[in-house]
Amino acid sequence: MRRSLALFAGALLTGALAVPPAAAADGDGGFTIRDPRITESSGLAASRLHPGIYWTHNDSDDGPYLYAVDGATGRTVATVTLSGVGSPRDVEAISIGPGNQIYVGDIGDNLDGSWPYVWIYRLPEPETLKDQTVRATQYVVKYANGARNAESLVVHPTTGRVYIIDKKEDGGHLYEGPARLSASGTNVFKPVAPVDLWATDAAFSPDGRQLAVRGYFGGILYDWNGGDIRRRQRLNVPLQRQGESVTYSTDGTKLLYGSEGAGSPVTAEDAPGAGGGSAPSSGKGNAAGGAAGGTSAGSGLKIAALVAVVAAALLWLRRLRRRG
Repeated sequence: MRRSLALFAGALLTGALAVPPAAAADGDGGFTIRDPRITESSGLAASRLHPGIYWTHNDSDDGPYLYAVDGATGRTVATVTLSGVGSPRDVEAISIGPGNQIYVGDIGDNLDGSWPYVWIYRLPEPETLKDQTVRATQYVVKYANGARNAESLVVHPTTGRVYIIDKKEDGGHLYEGPARLSASGTNVFKPVAPVDLWATDAAFSPDGRQLAVRGYFGGILYDWNGGDIRRRQRLNVPLQRQGESVTYSTDGTKLLYGSEGAGSPVTAEDAPGAGGGSAPSSGKGNAAGGAAGGTSAGSGLKIAALVAVVAAALLWLRRLRRRG
């Protein structure tokens, strides 16, 4: 995928501040994805049907596959092949809605508007974890204000309504889908609220009262407020090579953050307001996600300096690209 600027920035940050993954005591403590087939994990969803299992997928050039990863070992315990869909183009997100229905967002668009439509796939989560083929329903999706790139898809845990957040460097929007998706027509998603983030993934809290949105270098927690989202605080997002995914643990006490790459770590952090979470902060983050909260003063200064270096590097690269 064409993310050279983000990769360059991520390499600078991780090279200077290498952060080991959290101890993998169980499914909610963090783990490392061991499956050599999973090299571009772009979405993450905690299973409610199978506690300790996390569903993930590659983002492109892989096929219609989902992987059930054991959070205790990091190993794949089941591979699900989707039938009833075409050839996925750029799968970027996964979310689990009411009734243990899995929603997969084939919503990436590297050229930021080259696809006239994108797709969502829905399938029942298998009751038995084994390699199998499951028939999925495919939905055609368009945006009310034109095609765009997106990497974040969430399903509200009580209403079942589907939302997408587009990926814009200077901040995007939350898009609301129809009350019920239609498999026979086009589903138009409409912008309902701005999101102050270069968003790469998002997740609802299990009770549906908060929406966590992450970017490459930070994140924001919003109060859902019936869809009229209100910024609550910054999220303590770990530094990762290419931060691509986020999910709540099934009990809502942890936020788990994933990254692309072979042997990629999934790092657990306390969810705000759920026993040890960060104190609320009303400070505004930058368009790339803001500085991660919850650090010591020394670490904060170090991160701030690194972010300044990265920002300068990004500006320099962007100018070179415009001159080219």
